[in-house]
Amino acid sequence: MDSLSLFELNNLVRSVLEQTLDGEYWLEAELSEARLATNGHFYVEFIQKDASGRNLLAKARGTMWARTYSLVAPLFERATGEHLRAGMKVRVQVTVEFHELYGYSLNILNIDPSYTLGDMAKRRREILAQLEADGILEDNQQLPLPSLLKRIAVISSSSAAGYGDFCNQLDHNDYGLFFDVRLFPAVMQGANVEESVMAALAAIVDEAERWDCVVIIRGGGATSDLSDFDSYPLAAAVAQMPIPVIVGIGHERDETVLDFVAHTRVKTPTAAAAFLIDHGAQELARLEEQQRRITQGVALLCERQQRRLEQLAVHLSGAPRQRLLSEGHRVDLLQNRLRQSAKFQVESSKLKVQGLAARLAALDPALQLRRGFSLTYTSDGQLIRSAADLHPGDRLTTRLADGSVTSEVI
Repeated sequence: MDSLSLFELNNLVRSVLEQTLDGEYWLEAELSEARLATNGHFYVEFIQKDASGRNLLAKARGTMWARTYSLVAPLFERATGEHLRAGMKVRVQVTVEFHELYGYSLNILNIDPSYTLGDMAKRRREILAQLEADGILEDNQQLPLPSLLKRIAVISSSSAAGYGDFCNQLDHNDYGLFFDVRLFPAVMQGANVEESVMAALAAIVDEAERWDCVVIIRGGGATSDLSDFDSYPLAAAVAQMPIPVIVGIGHERDETVLDFVAHTRVKTPTAAAAFLIDHGAQELARLEEQQRRITQGVALLCERQQRRLEQLAVHLSGAPRQRLLSEGHRVDLLQNRLRQSAKFQVESSKLKVQGLAARLAALDPALQLRRGFSLTYTSDGQLIRSAADLHPGDRLTTRLADGSVTSEVI
């Protein structure tokens, strides 16, 4: 029986493929690898998983030659705001190739950015749907915003220009408002965003009674970096924060899952600073308006009493001088009392505002922990609300006032 050399067999395979698969095909797949070589060629590995997402059904190598990449990649990035990267789902136009030495591969001719945009939006919708199903989507949004926002816990990169702009705007506000700001540094782009920001949130929770709100800010940069904030664990952590969270991430056009779970969403770090300043200015204006009304009321009452005194003077022109002096003295006393009353009203209003802040602080979960209560979470950070949510073998973390305990359900 005649035999073929390996080259002859591969050459035969190549000939058959060229005769049967000589057209261009649109392929939908996930990128498990994506690498731009120094020569400008872009190498990828396509994969397809089963419905569970755990098992591979197929994979293939793909190449986008440098000339094609220089034309196609910028259009894709401009449309999606994303770089081609591992984990991304794409729709690409390919031709099938087979080389005697390098084997089977796909030559990439074009990319459909609308398919990737749809997948990104789908992923975001799935995260939001899961948050809603878990009953925590609007938890942070329902927290009352303190009337005074002075003590600000900030999560950002210490070297970020956005953080510098934020602090500068607070320090030089037009109303003379003072803000107590502390940075809880975190990585705001790259693979460690989720872990780093969640660690900063946990540190704030440990002393939540010290803060009026949390501000998460990240300045401009590549829109693709913002996909790191589309994370269920991170969104769940923000949604369940015991104090209001203000998010200002990216540019005017950008949007992440955190925007939908935070108490207040603003577009940029400077917009976050403007929100805090406006909030303080409104409270200051309210107190000044209250003081103005009290002062006007006192002045009006004094004016009325003065007119009354003048009328009495006319009617009592024949009365003893002592009677007139007595009436004048009584009016002076009344004026003094009214002025004291106005001052008391202003001070009382300020004390009420401080009392409201103290009452809100007393409701802080950290204080409840110190009173003997505890919070128990699943391994993926979800708060346990019912025993029905537990199953044998689940690993739990219970937060106490002075630490945490890991346990397993039996």
